[in-house]
Amino acid sequence: MPITLTPIKRRNFIRGSLAFTGSAWIKSYAIAKQPTFDSSRVALLADTHISDDPKQSYPGTKWPGSPVKEHEHEWVNMADALVQSAKEVIALNPRPANLIVNGDCALSRGTVGEYKEFLRLIEPIRKAGITIHITIGNHDTREKLWKLLPFLKKEQLGIHADVLELPHANLILLDSGKRGTMEDKQLDWLAQQLDQRKDKPALVFGHYNPLPTRGIRPSRGMPEGRKLLELIAQRKHAKAFFHGHTHEWQHSRAGAIQIIAQPPVSYYFGKGHAHGWVDMKLSQQTAQLELRCIDPKHKQHGEKKQISLKS
Repeated sequence: MPITLTPIKRRNFIRGSLAFTGSAWIKSYAIAKQPTFDSSRVALLADTHISDDPKQSYPGTKWPGSPVKEHEHEWVNMADALVQSAKEVIALNPRPANLIVNGDCALSRGTVGEYKEFLRLIEPIRKAGITIHITIGNHDTREKLWKLLPFLKKEQLGIHADVLELPHANLILLDSGKRGTMEDKQLDWLAQQLDQRKDKPALVFGHYNPLPTRGIRPSRGMPEGRKLLELIAQRKHAKAFFHGHTHEWQHSRAGAIQIIAQPPVSYYFGKGHAHGWVDMKLSQQTAQLELRCIDPKHKQHGEKKQISLKS
């Protein structure tokens, strides 16, 4: 079962928003007219990397082998980046009915403190009536997150995978775990879900990149990546695979399957690279993707990509 955080009822909105740091922007939404929602619009986030300290910043450009000079590292406050992303998503008209955080919610190893802060920061999104779906990344520890979600039932604990059925497409959320592995049991489940839903195009999501990347900081990709893509490619109604992990906004192909590398909400590896979230709009013909950068003056802000959903 997935980790799904349903909306918080509107009557609790104003009261709950008072506990949110910098809540002035939230209160304005609390008294606004009833918003409209679009079930064919989905906000895509990944790699939020929230610390237990909302004031902590991190230099994603600083890693072994980084070409960035020591005095040129760019620091990012992860909490601020997520707050801004949340504000922008809530301000959309109509609002997306769903939002996906595609792994690595936490900064280090998924501590209770990190998840408490993450859940606090995304609470305004839930209060705005948007359902949040979370996949597991390599920085996440599912058991620590479960402790803070008392509504989860025992049978929901374990592998987190599910299908989000939308009017124009089915979104299949996978669990690539802490090490980017995907056992045959989950691959068999994916095949079954795809075969049972041939009436609509399918978009598949998982935190890890399925293939090795050659970006600013190369990544090996998941061990079963090629097997996964072959399984998807065998179904003509399956169109794309979305992943995080690489912290780099990219668009590539593996045969007929398009691969979308989501940008990080938090820090990026290459100096001056984009970070932010993606506004996805689905229709019968396409999935339109628009990059929303944390820095609205970034040269890639508003950049668009398109995935054909035609059979």
